Amino acid sequence: SAELIRSLEPAGSPNRLGGGGGGGGLREGMKVEARYRGKARYYPGVIKRENRDGTFDVDYDDGEKEMFVSAELIRSLEPAGSPNRLGGGGGGGGLREGMKVEARYRGKARYYPGVIKR
Repeated sequence: SAELIRSLEPAGSPNRLGGGGGGGGLREGMKVEARYRGKARYYPGVIKRENRDGTFDVDYDDGEKEMFVSAELIRSLEPAGSPNRLGGGGGGGGLREGMKVEARYRGKARYYPGVIKR
């Protein structure tokens, strides 16, 4: 089911549907995961502020704060129908063959990287 899969494609990627460029629908107050200091791992948090240059300030759940985070390092945790969500981020909307994703194997809590084959 689509709620067990989230896209890893950047918001402006040709493989990504409904994402658009820039923030891909990221908004202030939105629950997200972001790559702290650009590292590989994503950490949960909330967008505190949308900056004029298209970056975001993120308050992480562990108490850390980061300013001027690029939209490419952020993915939404909001459900597709959420009023905070305007497109882009995780979730199942617009999944298609060849797209890089993370999926919850057998519905468990952990996400694993993969590519949609069919």
